[in-house]
Amino acid sequence: MLVSLASTAVTYGASVSGRAMSIHDRRAAVPKGYSLVDVADSNSVIQMRISLTMGNRTGLENALNKASNPDSESYGQWLSQEDIQYHAAPSREALRSVHKWLSSYNIDSKSATASGDWIKFSIPVGTANTMLNANYNVYEHTASGKQFTRTLEYSVPDDLQEHIRAIHPTTSSGSYGTSGDLKKASSSSTSSAEVPTSTSDFSNCNNTVTPACLQKLYGIPSTLVSSKTNSTIGVSAFGGQDANKADLAIFLKLFRPDMSSNTTFVTQLLDDATNSQNISDAGLEANLDTQYTVGIANGIPTTFVDIGNDNHDGDDGGFLDIVNDLLAETNPPLVLTTSYGVAADESGLSKSLTFAMCDAFMKLTARGVSILYATGDGGVASSPGGKCDDEPFLAAWPTCPYATLVGATANIPEKGADLSAGGFSNYFDQPSWQQKAVATYLDAIGDDLYKGRFNRSGRGYPDVSAQGDKIQIIQSGEVGPVAGTSASSPIFASVVALLNDELLSNGKPPLGFMNPWIYAHPEAFYDITNGHNPGCGTAGFPALKGWDPVTGVGSPNYQAMRKALGLS
Repeated sequence: MLVSLASTAVTYGASVSGRAMSIHDRRAAVPKGYSLVDVADSNSVIQMRISLTMGNRTGLENALNKASNPDSESYGQWLSQEDIQYHAAPSREALRSVHKWLSSYNIDSKSATASGDWIKFSIPVGTANTMLNANYNVYEHTASGKQFTRTLEYSVPDDLQEHIRAIHPTTSSGSYGTSGDLKKASSSSTSSAEVPTSTSDFSNCNNTVTPACLQKLYGIPSTLVSSKTNSTIGVSAFGGQDANKADLAIFLKLFRPDMSSNTTFVTQLLDDATNSQNISDAGLEANLDTQYTVGIANGIPTTFVDIGNDNHDGDDGGFLDIVNDLLAETNPPLVLTTSYGVAADESGLSKSLTFAMCDAFMKLTARGVSILYATGDGGVASSPGGKCDDEPFLAAWPTCPYATLVGATANIPEKGADLSAGGFSNYFDQPSWQQKAVATYLDAIGDDLYKGRFNRSGRGYPDVSAQGDKIQIIQSGEVGPVAGTSASSPIFASVVALLNDELLSNGKPPLGFMNPWIYAHPEAFYDITNGHNPGCGTAGFPALKGWDPVTGVGSPNYQAMRKALGLS
């Protein structure tokens, strides 16, 4: 269950045009890594969105809980597109009241989603300052030099508080729509080399990890899929990352010679994205993600969902756009893997916006879509270089319970990879399905380890893990290794897609929202009991028996997963 987001109103009595208003969200100070530049030009225009309270969020959540609970008679009964729209649609009163408020400032808003729970409009800064009792300024992100128009707090009329979940851009610290602001978890690449004519140099899986290594390690089948079951994978991309089909063909010829080198992915372009096929434009992340989905999933259709920089959600660089666009599709991919996240840590987005985005995840996974995210490469610091010595650990983004968060392992036998981001959310409480596993871990480490530096009641992550070191890819025609949880996520996604293919072939529903199933079946995973995830001036958390915040419940054991799903 998600914790309820109570109104953050702390100041009463303020009014605009005689209308009582209260603070809806605020930051106590300018976020770390940002500096104030100047007052925002009152004539500059903001592309704004408002998340409206769902008309029946409780009903949607209850239906999803039943569908995802392995012990429920309704297990696997995912909701239809119409069901989602019914539950998510705001009440008539919410729509009437919010539109009337906006109209009083001559704002003509439009629905941004089929269910109408997000609306969008353009607004001059001066009008936004008045309407929200805000003070928009220009802030600069020190590391990138990028400038953003934001406010440290905003208010809404008291009678609209219950109808509005979040407004942005407001208090979130920046836009992450370009590669410089995106966390590319696999960016630690070593030297590349010309492509050899055989795989003899890759026979030692402790030195080089290839599809053959993963098949042997996890028991992943190598037989090509012949049935047409509608099992599909979506691979998301942001920040101008281009997936190169020529590199994929070389990868398949070398590492999957049993597959046709003509096997490829379909490209879906959103927000004015382009997927250049110039070899010099090949993106490290995009190539990794497509090569380790197409190359592991044995012919299951893969769609490269490329989000451009003309995204509509500003603060989250297309992360909301991709979910809303897939929600609008009749048949979205049944697995969606994402190896990008908000720069720095969870606090980069405000709690109100984070909760509203998590609700979008809930809607998509209730359709039977498994949403997977790489946790990041900074250990308990979330991202590499996180500044947190002698301070609380930094939680990654997202920690939304409706996403399956994937950490990294290394070596054979496996251990938790040092880079594997893991810990506990400061925004979300522990869902019921993981409370027992997390409590066992906390008992094992005791009360004194890192006391006060992490939220013991927060949602623990990762949920699962997979290999994330020395992963061999083809980049611009050359072979070389990469490392990071962003390798782990597409690998695990391919496992899920293959299981979905078997489930659908046997008349069973896809895994969909699988976190409750994962924690109910720890025997379906290889338990990783060695390793740490250092950061923030510490050795990080230790990997122990059972769930831990380095490797989750463990890495995939394909045959054991089949058995737990009733496939063998």
